[in-house]
Amino acid sequence: MDNSKIKRYTVTAALPYTNGPVHIGHLAGVYIPADIYARYLRSNKRDVKFVCGSDENGVPITLKAKREGITPQEVVDKYHKIIGDSFKEFGVSFDIYHRTSSSTHHQTAADFFETLYNKGVFTEEVTEQYYDETAKQFLADRYITGTCPNCGNENAYGDQCENCGSTLNATDLINPKSTLSGNKPILKETKNWFLPLDKYEERLRAYIESHKEWRPNVYGQCQSWLNAGLQPRAMTRDLDWGIRVPVRGAEGKVLYVWFDAPIGYISATKELCNYAKLDVWNPKAEEYYINNYESDKCGWEEYWKSDETKLVHFIGKDNIVFHCIIFPAMLMAHGDYTLADNVPANEFLNLEGQKISTSKNWAVWLNEYLREFEGKQDVLRYVLTATAPETKDNDFTWKDFQARNNNELVAILGNFVNRVTVLTHKYFNGIVPTLMQVTPQDQAVIDELATFPGKISASIENYRFREALSEVMNVARLGNKYLAETEPWKLIKTDEDRVRTILNISLQICANLQLLIEPFMPFTSDKLMKMLNNGRQEWSEAGSSTLIKRGHTINEAVLLFEKIEDAAIDFQIEKLNQSKTANAVPAQALLAKENIQFDDFSKMDIRVATIIAAEKVEKTKKLLKLTVNTGIDERTVVSGIAEYYKPEDIVGKQVSMIVNLAPREIKGILSQGMILMAENSAGKLTFVAPAEQFTEGSVIR
Repeated sequence: MDNSKIKRYTVTAALPYTNGPVHIGHLAGVYIPADIYARYLRSNKRDVKFVCGSDENGVPITLKAKREGITPQEVVDKYHKIIGDSFKEFGVSFDIYHRTSSSTHHQTAADFFETLYNKGVFTEEVTEQYYDETAKQFLADRYITGTCPNCGNENAYGDQCENCGSTLNATDLINPKSTLSGNKPILKETKNWFLPLDKYEERLRAYIESHKEWRPNVYGQCQSWLNAGLQPRAMTRDLDWGIRVPVRGAEGKVLYVWFDAPIGYISATKELCNYAKLDVWNPKAEEYYINNYESDKCGWEEYWKSDETKLVHFIGKDNIVFHCIIFPAMLMAHGDYTLADNVPANEFLNLEGQKISTSKNWAVWLNEYLREFEGKQDVLRYVLTATAPETKDNDFTWKDFQARNNNELVAILGNFVNRVTVLTHKYFNGIVPTLMQVTPQDQAVIDELATFPGKISASIENYRFREALSEVMNVARLGNKYLAETEPWKLIKTDEDRVRTILNISLQICANLQLLIEPFMPFTSDKLMKMLNNGRQEWSEAGSSTLIKRGHTINEAVLLFEKIEDAAIDFQIEKLNQSKTANAVPAQALLAKENIQFDDFSKMDIRVATIIAAEKVEKTKKLLKLTVNTGIDERTVVSGIAEYYKPEDIVGKQVSMIVNLAPREIKGILSQGMILMAENSAGKLTFVAPAEQFTEGSVIR
């Protein structure tokens, strides 16, 4: 987008499901980078609306309600408050955090659907959908689990396998099972309204290909979807929780959650602008968490229907298809809306070497962190930005968290600011000294300081937040190096004027740090602003060596950061160990599957086989292509074990294999059988193999 035409920005952050609190994976993937970007824009006096809200519709809500024995409304009320309060305390500066249960959202989503319906966009199709005869209801995607056809994960959902990341249809699952009754569902006819994505394929391709600057994971995934050929997708569901489909003949149906959820960005902007126009505070707005409502006079359409508006979606990589294919197709079909200029999607953050799992309580929950690390919001913001999974999955560990706090925030940033403010009070009673004679060494520091705002801006505007934060910390490193080389504590007895210059320049670095760190660590910026007693500057002033005036009095020094001791970290690690222990359920305690007859078992032909060749499947993380000697023949098997075994380590390995499983194409490879694996409670896989060398083809009974 031509930046000269931009008059305003609409920044969205993915709506979190209100079926649980927010964890560090959500923060690193979406909310911290979005907040950095929005804060940076505001610091540059750009017109920006930063919107988000609780996604209170969809199957995850109803599943949570069933598990907890409460109503869906009670679930969303509970977690909307927990999530909203946590975001507030963590300093995520949404202009509005609203709810998709609001009347504004229900009306906006229904109107949007009705517009497309009246334009003849949808196709009405009667299809076979899974139905639970015991529960007497059709099963939405998340009410069905089964074996993933791509990686063999037995706990894949009807819309997605969380193990390999594949997007699925419920009918793709092997051995599908209803989560309501545990029974195998039947297929039953039902009518739904479909968005014909195939009709928008060429427009979507042109749109995607006009944004080759997008991150490779986003651009590549979009191209993969387009190259596979888009298919119509149902925009309605047979459910009793959600937004009712506003057309005749749609009784008992609601809007598909991925139809209504992105419209939530639009309804949030409407809500914000409506409250901004009020002359008095409306108590109902307390529900929504609205900032700057009095001064933010706005018309919502300016932020959604103008070619002078830059729209940016911050999401996790599991939401790419919805924001880059489905939502743009909806907007194209409607015809009035601006399309996103960028969709910065981060990869996944793991925790202590394992995938974050909410069901196994393998997570660091934001609300718990805020309680247990009171006043340390910026430490987590810093660590999650410094280790953000921008281009590949990354790992959060508590030891690294501690090390970055103690060795970087305390020892570099905090140490520099503390030394400068303490020395200013010690030598000049807290009054900013006059800049005296400037040496070439001083000028080199002044010149280098002036280069940082441009580098940081370029990184932020290209969504490279790790890089931007690193440059901010380099400002503090510049200050520490300058102090170490000039040693004002030694010069004070012999050359007070030289010390005046050194501390003046050092205070200018501190003032620049106050401004430059605000998008990343707003609480620290506020603390430094109070210490310098200097007010808040605009980004355009950054890099200046006159941000703080001579003769100005600064306040007493306070520590920006404190060391985190081993005991606090040990406590967090022990919490995770307790989760690991709780998840390590003995095999005999796990629920067995439904009984089968002996004849069913005898139909399986399980034999000893030897792996004679192995290689990774291109463009996948989990799949290996194996060539095996079954004693009957040599054949190819695709197995989802690449995370646990290197190809070169398993050649010659004997395994147990079902040799009469019907062949299935996986990633373009015909897989002719299945290798048997054992999986422990941590999700680790190991081969089920004979204890000693056996002849290939030996039957396992």
